[in-house]
Amino acid sequence: MLPTILTVDDEEMIRDLMVTALSREGYRCFQAGSAEEARSVLQNNSIDLAILDIMMPGLSGDDFLKELKALSPETVVLMVTALSDTETAMKCIHLGAYDYILKPFDIDRVLLTIHNALEKQRLLTENREYQANLEKKVDEQTRQIRMAMEDLNLAYNHTLTALVRALDAREKETGSHSERVMTYTLLLGEAMGVPEKDLSVMARGALLHDIGKVGISDNILLKPAKLDEREWMEMMRHPQLGYEILSGIKFLKGPAEMVLAHHERFDGSGYPKGLSRSGIPLGARIFSLVDTLDAMTSHRPYRKALPFEEVTSEVKRCRGTQFDPEIVDIFLSIPRERWEVVGKRHFIVG
Repeated sequence: MLPTILTVDDEEMIRDLMVTALSREGYRCFQAGSAEEARSVLQNNSIDLAILDIMMPGLSGDDFLKELKALSPETVVLMVTALSDTETAMKCIHLGAYDYILKPFDIDRVLLTIHNALEKQRLLTENREYQANLEKKVDEQTRQIRMAMEDLNLAYNHTLTALVRALDAREKETGSHSERVMTYTLLLGEAMGVPEKDLSVMARGALLHDIGKVGISDNILLKPAKLDEREWMEMMRHPQLGYEILSGIKFLKGPAEMVLAHHERFDGSGYPKGLSRSGIPLGARIFSLVDTLDAMTSHRPYRKALPFEEVTSEVKRCRGTQFDPEIVDIFLSIPRERWEVVGKRHFIVG
């Protein structure tokens, strides 16, 4: 579409001269003899460039410039002024005018100024549109990358869950133990105010806590009788084995630390490193509590599931030795019904 130009001047001869010259160049032209007439044109038409005389009766050109920019911010404005009033013209440039034209003017120079002004405006508009389109493309690509990452993360989680279910099935008495302790870990972690990012790491650590048992012989893992000392030493290798399996996988380095420490005790009497207190990763300290909850409330070949009250008694008894006292207090503050809901089971009431 051809650029549209508005000439605002109280002298009709100057307006006619401008319109004739501009029309010859192919511009669409409007004219106005005052700010009031120009206001009406601007309200009803899209104007690309306005030529605005500074000295007009009524509202002056420099005052109308402010109004024009408010009505049509994208319109390029050229001020027309006498040589004696260039100071006002410079002031208008600070108010948003592109340039000024001196009277009496050379029409060829005016046309060149108009061409340059419109070309600059075109480039600015194209650049803004390019930036807007670029931002839109970046937003869309970011959305697609996030969706792909979410899909990949979901695939990882499905794979890990399938792997852990296979491991749980190997130890027939454990059922869905790993998935339950994962949900219990999330419940206790949320109650403690653990950030979402850290909760995700803890959830994977809880889910994969026994992954090292893939390296333990069935003769030991499934032995119905009590393990002898040699067998027990072999069984105690599973946290280290689990760590070695997971630590080489970048997105599982955090969970690997929790897997390594999930049999540590608050008083330092656990294994494999004898860590104590805050030296034990927070996820492992949380896990030790919920692992006890699930172990005591699940059926075992050597005993039936125990009542929930026995769990709370055991937790209180081991507060400060096996378990972190602060975590114990939060654990005990959570009603039994909430544990049942997240574990999707019903505990025995003593």
